[in-house]
Amino acid sequence: MQAGIAIGALSQRTGCNIETIRYYERIGLLPKAARTDGRFRRYGVEDVTRLRFIRRARQLGFALDDVRQLLRLAAAEGEDACVETRRLATAHVAEIRAKIADLRAMQRVLSDAIRECEAGQRPACPLLEVLSNERAA
Repeated sequence: MQAGIAIGALSQRTGCNIETIRYYERIGLLPKAARTDGRFRRYGVEDVTRLRFIRRARQLGFALDDVRQLLRLAAAEGEDACVETRRLATAHVAEIRAKIADLRAMQRVLSDAIRECEAGQRPACPLLEVLSNERAA
C-alpha cells in the first residue's frame, strides 16, 4: 500500500463531493493525484489545504476562473497579490449586491401578484400573468 490520502478520505476531510474533486482535478484546479499501482488516487496534505481553499471560495460564490486566479495569488503572496485579491473581492461584492437587488425585485413582483391573487378581484390569475409576461414586472 502506498502512502497518501484516498479520495474518500479527502472528501471527508474537506466536505467536498468525490465527483467534484475529480472535476476539479480534470479542470486543473487541483493537481493530478498520484496513483497507486492499482490506479487509485492518492492525495497529500497540500491537496487538503488547496481543496479547502477552493471549497471556501466557491461557498463565497466565486466563479471557477476567479478561484483559479485566487489560487495563483495565494501562491504569490506579497502586497501585489493582496491588492489584486482585494480588487477581485470588491468586484465580487458588487456582483452580490446586484444579485440581491434582482432578488428583491423578483420578490416584490411575486409578492404583489400573490396579494392580488389572494384578493380574488381579477378575472385572470395574476401569478400566471406575471409568468406569461402579459403584465409588466
